[in-house]
Amino acid sequence: MPNLMGLDISTTGAKALIVDEKGGVIAAANSPQPISQPQPLWSEQNPADWWDGISASIRQVLADSGLEGHEIDAIGLTGQMHGLVLLDAYGDVLRPAILWNDQRTQAQCDDMTARVGARRLIELTGNPAVTGFTAPKLLWVRENEPEIYTKIDQILLPKDYIRFMLSTDYATDLAGASGTSLLNVAERAWSDEMLAALDIPRAWLPPVHEGTDFTASVSGETADLTGLENGTPIVGGGGDQAAGAVGMGCVSPDKIGVTVGTSGVVFAPLSRYAYEAEGRLHAFCHALPGTWHFMGVMLSAAGSLQWYKDTFAPDVDFDELLAEAAHAPAGSDGLFFLPYLTGERSPHPDPLARGAFIGITSRHSRGHMTRAVLEGVAFGLKDSFTLIAQAGLPDRYEVRISGGGAKSPVWQQIIADVLAAPLVNINTTEGGAFGAAILASVSAGLYRDVASACKAMIQTGDKVPVSADAEIYAERYRVYQSLYPALKETFTRL
Repeated sequence: MPNLMGLDISTTGAKALIVDEKGGVIAAANSPQPISQPQPLWSEQNPADWWDGISASIRQVLADSGLEGHEIDAIGLTGQMHGLVLLDAYGDVLRPAILWNDQRTQAQCDDMTARVGARRLIELTGNPAVTGFTAPKLLWVRENEPEIYTKIDQILLPKDYIRFMLSTDYATDLAGASGTSLLNVAERAWSDEMLAALDIPRAWLPPVHEGTDFTASVSGETADLTGLENGTPIVGGGGDQAAGAVGMGCVSPDKIGVTVGTSGVVFAPLSRYAYEAEGRLHAFCHALPGTWHFMGVMLSAAGSLQWYKDTFAPDVDFDELLAEAAHAPAGSDGLFFLPYLTGERSPHPDPLARGAFIGITSRHSRGHMTRAVLEGVAFGLKDSFTLIAQAGLPDRYEVRISGGGAKSPVWQQIIADVLAAPLVNINTTEGGAFGAAILASVSAGLYRDVASACKAMIQTGDKVPVSADAEIYAERYRVYQSLYPALKETFTRL
């Protein structure tokens, strides 16, 4: 039976996954990844840690599965988007990678907007200049670390650094490249206009590929290190959200994906290129050929709950906290939580936005506060869902949910009620790595296209219906929408 490997370089771990052609998970291994925040607003990782972690995970998953390297038919890659990895002419890393949630580059975003024009920037790249994206990070390095900038020979995204280490080849995928601010998203090619406006050499950028394209082969040195077979094909793969959407079966406009990971995402596939005129939604290439997607992103979803637990209840397990939240009433008796702990992206592209509890009274318990966090994240997802609905949803659609936060029944019910849409669970919780393996299955010739592969490898599970609490949340959401505008000036002063 064919076997497929998905590799995922996330912010928190380096995962290796092996699945069979029917989508059965044979084995999975994950190596935790350290993160550095050396200054306020900064977020960095060492690419060497990614490689050490993914090498260890590959060895572990092969050992756990009992498979030999030659039994892996193809490898798909995914990982955190937007991160800036800089290599010199020898392929050596020049500085720690600047990550997707780094917020140091607002001045560079303003400069990009002035150079290109706000409307033209959105037309070309599908997005405004966003602090998390790759291009403003590169401009920051040019302005603040000129001794590093002069040594640059290649720019890679995190997963593409892993591709390079696996194979010695430079390549990227269109979904990931869409988040650099350097891609003409409509034409699915690097934008000469953006490169010229920002004075960035074209030679620094790797070739771009569709997610199912063959891009490289495992090298002999990597084979010796990991147990993979020399020459194993490596496909384009996709940025974490596009690959995760493939892993959920969200590959056509009638399947909307909601992911509750560290960040929160609402993902809507598109059959043709479109963009939101004000740039409040991201418009990217999808990981399957000839398709695009809208995406709304909130920076702190399950990350908000993790912060809340670590800060206020470090000795209490999640199950206990969630049980308390389940006993609090819908709407948390007027208590609200703004989940802007690391700034925000959709619909408020504001790195200075801040988190807040609003409406606390002496009658509120820990259960109320926990529930308010869950509801605040759900309201943040509703912001993106509303924008996508305004852009035009099909008459009939299905909302599929995934991510670590999606494992909580109480949180799932809150999200269904806030969105006023039933949720559908799927048979795997492996996320982007599973989607990367699906993309690899098409490149390996097991399926004719991604839709066929998804149909064969993904099964839907339990459904979460909308409850009567939806009426309460419709009213509470209107209050939630008023809070950011009321506090924006205060956030900036802080």
